[in-house]
Amino acid sequence: MRSKVINEAPERTFAVILETGDEVVSSLERFAAEHALTASRLTAIGAFSDVTLGYFDWNRKDYDRVDVSEQVEVLSLVGDIALDGERPKLHAHVVLGRRDASTLGGHLLAAKVRPTLEVLLTDSPAYLCRRHDPQSGLALIRIER
Repeated sequence: MRSKVINEAPERTFAVILETGDEVVSSLERFAAEHALTASRLTAIGAFSDVTLGYFDWNRKDYDRVDVSEQVEVLSLVGDIALDGERPKLHAHVVLGRRDASTLGGHLLAAKVRPTLEVLLTDSPAYLCRRHDPQSGLALIRIER
């Protein structure tokens, strides 16, 4: 993973480039922790070789997992990073393109990059954190501090 600050004010913006074999979720959460990011948004394009998508099952309060073990294009990846307790947590959704131009999409649970993922990540000066929501069972962003 390589990165560069491309803007400092009023918000810090980073270009983060992940390379073949990098695991997306853990790499971005590690990057966020190393750079003390607490309220960020991101977009990305690139490609994956292995992906696990999720669809939230409201009744079970857990994700149905969909494993995709093929080369796919990342047509759109959007998400945010907020604090979950003391640690930065990635929440991202992705649309993937297959060779036949069909698409898959869902919550990004895990992914391996091949050959690249180009991420633009902007950290806001505001503070966002996640708190457990008993109704959904998820850690959701709360605006209040």
